[in-house]
Amino acid sequence: MKLRFSWFYFILTILIFVTEVLIALYVHDGFVRPYVGDFLVVILLYCFVCSFVQAPVLPVAIAVLAFSYLIEALQYLNFVQLIGLGHSRVANIVFGNYFSWSDILSYTLGIIFVIIMEKINPQRRVGYAK
Repeated sequence: MKLRFSWFYFILTILIFVTEVLIALYVHDGFVRPYVGDFLVVILLYCFVCSFVQAPVLPVAIAVLAFSYLIEALQYLNFVQLIGLGHSRVANIVFGNYFSWSDILSYTLGIIFVIIMEKINPQRRVGYAK
């Protein structure tokens, strides 16, 4: 693992983040917002990590997936309420407020997509600043 900046992943991070914000603000349906948003969030996290860290695909992908599962498990345990931040809009947005198996599935499919895309494009590390 090397600390190196990648414009490619950084720009992808920004584009996916803007997409997520647009979904949150303007899409109020039963598919794109709950499923596509969760699918994209793990890709967003993966791209963010890869913006600053040059490491093999699988360890980064598994770490992002484990982190996503951890956040979902904290939702199951009502973590925000347990730490006394149930009234905080920011805490509820960051941690979420309810557990869903469909979120777990969306995260998993998102990471599988990342792994497939990285396998298809083995030149993925082009763009790291020297």
